Amino acid sequence: MLRCLLTALALMLLPFVQLPAQIKATRDIKVISSAGARALADACSAWAEQNKQIVAIAILDWGGNLIESHAMEGAPMNAIDTALLKAKSALRWRRATSETNKMVRSGENLAPTFMRDFPQPGALPLVVNGQVIGAMGVSGADGEKCAQAAIDNVFKGAK
Repeated sequence: MLRCLLTALALMLLPFVQLPAQIKATRDIKVISSAGARALADACSAWAEQNKQIVAIAILDWGGNLIESHAMEGAPMNAIDTALLKAKSALRWRRATSETNKMVRSGENLAPTFMRDFPQPGALPLVVNGQVIGAMGVSGADGEKCAQAAIDNVFKGAK
């Protein structure tokens, strides 16, 4: 009986309990806009054209949702799927897929292989002010160079 009374009292007082001042109950996050993702795809496509390459591009937001994809004319049938797999891997591991690839090949970390990731070079996380806001995967040719050129173009000064 006493236990029930104490529980009821605690529940009644709960709305009046305040968090200590040093605890921040929420955080502000950056998210990539649809326009920002489209600008990344356009910038990567332009870089690829200048370098006489054909690429496919997939851009994810911070939650792993596909918000933009594009395949240049002449891209192989599986190119978008490959770009998407690379982007997912870069987002999960929060690093370039070329780095993850090196870890797997050296035996340092084999987790990406059994977690169904695709640790092949060609994707980069999108980082603004230290926050990962998404990832960009590029299938074909120099994928990470294309992605980096697009990121540098679109996010000038935002880092």
